[in-house]
Amino acid sequence: MSFYRSYGKRLCDLGIGIAALPVVAIVVGALGIAIKLEDCGPIFYNAPRVGKDGREFTMYKLRSMKVNAPDLVMEDGSTYNGADDPRMTRVGAFMRKTSLDEFPQFVNVLIGNMSVVGPRPDLLRETELYRGDERRKLEVKPGITGYAAVFGRNSLPWRERLKLDVEYVDRVSFPLDLKIFLMTFSTVFKQEGIYVEDRKGD
Repeated sequence: MSFYRSYGKRLCDLGIGIAALPVVAIVVGALGIAIKLEDCGPIFYNAPRVGKDGREFTMYKLRSMKVNAPDLVMEDGSTYNGADDPRMTRVGAFMRKTSLDEFPQFVNVLIGNMSVVGPRPDLLRETELYRGDERRKLEVKPGITGYAAVFGRNSLPWRERLKLDVEYVDRVSFPLDLKIFLMTFSTVFKQEGIYVEDRKGD
């Protein structure tokens, strides 16, 4: 295993995570007020996810949906995320387009259950639907951004995203992570691939 994968990636995560904290504090403070003003509900959504080696953890997000919103499931078993999602709040729709709801995950990076770059984490329910070598995405820490996230984001079918996740696991390196990290800014700025293009299942 390479030095970067064994040690360098964690050092990069810590450096970026610490540097991002002031920005995270400003974003969370400003959007937290907006979230509270809209419906008086909680600011954060503590999302249960599955991480490296199949270990469950709590992923921190700013709440973008209405309180107690139900889980809508696509035909392929993945969670629905569309532009017409009735569960989203007005502030939530803005955060989704700009990915600002993901900023609290820098805390996950500092804790060590996420990386800045890696496959986006799935729900336990979704991991039970993995086929073939798709479970290999759990060989690395999940990320705030990732290979599939910059090459299609949610517009790609879930199985295609899983295929890219496994490809990333085989190709982890500093140059690739740097490329993904830099491409994330362009992808978010252009607001590309934010929502699924498939219709949700019944």
